[in-house]
Amino acid sequence: MAEMSVRPAAIRSGRPERAAARAPRVETGLWHRPALLNLISDLLTLLAAIGLGWALVIWFVSRPLFPLREIVVLTPPAKVTEAQLEYAARTAIDGTFFTVDLEGVKATFEKLPWVRKAEVRRRWPDAIELRLEEHQAVAYWTVSESGDARLVNSRGEVFVAASDAEMPQFDGPQGSAGWLLARHAEFSDLLQPLGLRLVGLALSARQAWQLKLDNGLVIMLGREQDKSALADRLKRFIAAWPRVREQIDIDIKVADLRYPSGFALTPADGTVLLQSASQGARKGKQ
Repeated sequence: MAEMSVRPAAIRSGRPERAAARAPRVETGLWHRPALLNLISDLLTLLAAIGLGWALVIWFVSRPLFPLREIVVLTPPAKVTEAQLEYAARTAIDGTFFTVDLEGVKATFEKLPWVRKAEVRRRWPDAIELRLEEHQAVAYWTVSESGDARLVNSRGEVFVAASDAEMPQFDGPQGSAGWLLARHAEFSDLLQPLGLRLVGLALSARQAWQLKLDNGLVIMLGREQDKSALADRLKRFIAAWPRVREQIDIDIKVADLRYPSGFALTPADGTVLLQSASQGARKGKQ
């Protein structure tokens, strides 16, 4: 039998074998990404160019190369004077054709007494166009709380200006000018059969109405009520007035219409006459 020998197995070392070669290290920092760096560089260059270009534009338009030389008024004013326009122009216009503050110019012209609205625009190369809308005054206005004198335009708006035109006088609480203007038109139409003109209209704080005619007669209408509307009272008086005027033949100062179906007349001497729309006057003012 052949002899067999047993060789002990080789004992492996406990330390791992060193790798023949290590894997390459991957760099991930910003400075190792050239494409991104190029993009950032391009963006910064673009922003710098835009900033420089804008600065050049601001510098260029602010140079005294484009001075404003005139204002062209496209709507010749009827109330605003040339001196007022020149003063407003000197006050408001500052800068060149490109830098002038059009909103500021507009606001300055709208502060003139008779100007309701102003429109301004540039006209190349050295002018500003101006359009004016003026107030059309239709009445004088006195605020009952303060006594301040104002004017009322055709839109029922209150404004401050001086006038010597012949217009009706309105008196009433703050904010009631438009209401008085509408009532003035209504009452004026009703008074036409008498051939008299309404020259004064007043509204009290308690909403009571008073009319003054061009012959000096004052009509006290009182307050609006469902059972006795103002228009109905005035119509009743207008229908009866010619006949009453012939019968009494007295200079009447006040006609008080605050009665259910009649009115009281106050002559210039202060005595009171009661007149019924039918047969007798009924007591009870409204």
